[in-house]
Amino acid sequence: MAFGDYQNEIYFGGLMRGVKPTLPVDFKTLEARAQAALPPATLSYVQGGCGDEFTQDHNAEAFKSWGLVPRMMVDCTTRDLSIDLFGIKLPSPVFMAPIGVIGLCAQDGHGDIATARAAAATGVPMVASTLMNDPMEQVAAAMGDTPGFFQLYTPKNRDVAESLVARAEASGFKAIVVTLDTWVTGWRPRDLNEANFPQLRGHALANYMSDPAFRALLAKPPEEDPQAAVAQWGATFGKTLTWADLPWLRSMTKLPLILKGICHPDDARRAIDGGVDGIYCSNHGGRQANGGVAAIDMLPGVVEASGKTPVMFDSGVRSGSDVVKALALGAAAVGIGRPYAYGLALGGVAGVVHVLRSILAEADLLMAVDGYPTLTDLRAAGLVRRP
Repeated sequence: MAFGDYQNEIYFGGLMRGVKPTLPVDFKTLEARAQAALPPATLSYVQGGCGDEFTQDHNAEAFKSWGLVPRMMVDCTTRDLSIDLFGIKLPSPVFMAPIGVIGLCAQDGHGDIATARAAAATGVPMVASTLMNDPMEQVAAAMGDTPGFFQLYTPKNRDVAESLVARAEASGFKAIVVTLDTWVTGWRPRDLNEANFPQLRGHALANYMSDPAFRALLAKPPEEDPQAAVAQWGATFGKTLTWADLPWLRSMTKLPLILKGICHPDDARRAIDGGVDGIYCSNHGGRQANGGVAAIDMLPGVVEASGKTPVMFDSGVRSGSDVVKALALGAAAVGIGRPYAYGLALGGVAGVVHVLRSILAEADLLMAVDGYPTLTDLRAAGLVRRP
């Protein structure tokens, strides 16, 4: 079955049974609905960006500056969107980007597990954040046969870092994604105005509180003194990483190592020379630094510098057409962020599945209409930059 067949399911559901989708298929309506469903503190954390949010908004707007040129008289009755990423066969080039409070986006507080179940249902991998409401072992188990990646916010304590990575390996995660731009939190007015920092209230810290190396730093178990445990987390979180740390990061795991936050071609080349297996082009969705260039505009240079090393991408992706544009510019896989968080808030596992299927359907149908039956065809054509 083609991803675009989801469109027929919706139309025929309305025609034959009078059933309309319970959730919207477009981002604008989805976001509006989620604003009413999410608690204010969680909404602020998920929706907000850094500074006046120029970069966050520009990330999404910049996709409009790139355009596909349709090719006609091409047989696109079947499309192939499958990829091979780090030796893993995947049915589509889409993945769920890490969201540190995705656990809080579910009504029951177990959004990490719900997201993992959506991954199992769709075959769309989840990049699971270090900051989870449930331990990584439970989240990994909920993914079923769908591969998952573990995203590491590198703690200052090396024993804790190595313990988290070892647990991820043992849990069955297939790659380690190290985030580079979050050793300190960017200036986020929405959250600052409300003194809103979920982790300092004890949320999304299940991986730390269950980790033996972290617990060894505590005078009392976190169950007995949760405030002291949170304070220790604050003192442990956020190691400043430099190129001198790359050999250590590489030595921690035999899994594919991916560096997240690479936006400059020189950084991509240096990372590859240091032994990383993948580059992750991202500006954290505009949440960490304001005033920068849109991530999609930096992607071509990073792809060119990376050569045969796969480049993952996120930031500003809101639709299937955005996915196709990022793929055309050379991304090996494209991450979805806020859209699936809103789907989770509105419909749990089914809501995430609906959002992923909608994005994939749009991407599939766009390739069909524009005459690109494979990702190879799409990348060979590239995009046109609008004046």
